[in-house]
Amino acid sequence: MNPPKTDARRHHDPQVRGFASDNYAGAHPEVLAALALANGGHQVAYGEDEYTENLQRIVRSHFGATAEAFPVFNGTGANVVALQAVTDRWGAVICAESAHINVDEGGAPERMGGLKLLTVPTPDGKLTPDLIDRQAYGWDDEHRAMPQVVSITQSTELGTLYTPDEIRAICEHAHAHGMKVHLDGSRIANAAASLDVPMRTFTNAVGVDILSLGGTKNGAIFGEAVVVINQDAVSHMKHLRKLSMQLASKMRFVSVQLEALLAKDLWLRNARHANEMAQRLAEGVRAVHGVEILHPVQANGVFARLPHDVSLRLQKRFRFYFWDEAAGDVRWMCAFDTTEEDVDAFVAALKEEMAR
Repeated sequence: MNPPKTDARRHHDPQVRGFASDNYAGAHPEVLAALALANGGHQVAYGEDEYTENLQRIVRSHFGATAEAFPVFNGTGANVVALQAVTDRWGAVICAESAHINVDEGGAPERMGGLKLLTVPTPDGKLTPDLIDRQAYGWDDEHRAMPQVVSITQSTELGTLYTPDEIRAICEHAHAHGMKVHLDGSRIANAAASLDVPMRTFTNAVGVDILSLGGTKNGAIFGEAVVVINQDAVSHMKHLRKLSMQLASKMRFVSVQLEALLAKDLWLRNARHANEMAQRLAEGVRAVHGVEILHPVQANGVFARLPHDVSLRLQKRFRFYFWDEAAGDVRWMCAFDTTEEDVDAFVAALKEEMAR
């Protein structure tokens, strides 16, 4: 059968790649193929379709028999819905100062979720029981928002990783104080690939109550999911998802993308490749005099410091973002479709600009 005709035109050069974000990448061909399989005919709307039902089985294979997935549109939506589900109206969330929920979600947890974020400065983006205790107090003080949740990110916003034992210690500490634990897993696949362990090893196996499961940064077009692990920790997830404008009518097209990633090993293949490209990039950058790598490269991001004027010139050749422009800090991200040639070309351009 010939492909259907379309009036759409390509408006970009598909050979152009940058290092700004893994969100810049397109969809993996296997995800596109899955979307085509899910198309055609009628399926019940709002999550009562065959694809969303099958997704539950797949999610339980990764996160345990009690896990339940609630597909949503995007990562901010997943975080806001998940955090609302484990807090009261007077509740607060303890998180790292660098956490995505604090820095990059436009105030959505506060404005849309009605949550107070209690932030803690960290040197590497990671919380510890001692750091949590800087904000874990005042439960009976009506003048202070009540700490009810600890939110961590895996891999962190600085590209670092928690070990399973570190997350276990956080969960035990939080639970001992009557708090729940949320894991922002927008790059959870990259963490599992780097640690070389199943995702369950640092989620349900160590006490995480609820997580935001990422898909977009790992080969999906759109779509994430809130995964409830501890059913006793949440209430009214269906209502919260709808109230938060995260209920997709044609949910099969969200669910089938997550199915394509998670049913076998596509999620792991994509993440491993992105991580490997970040390692290649880091190795090339270390050889460039005057460039400093700021954090251990443990996932698919490289954080570096270099002269400001060099970054500005380099940005005209490759897209990437400043992390702290005043300090000269930048972030370079690799994706599932980043190639060795992409990395080598970037490193060569960096060397040229540093030599000017």
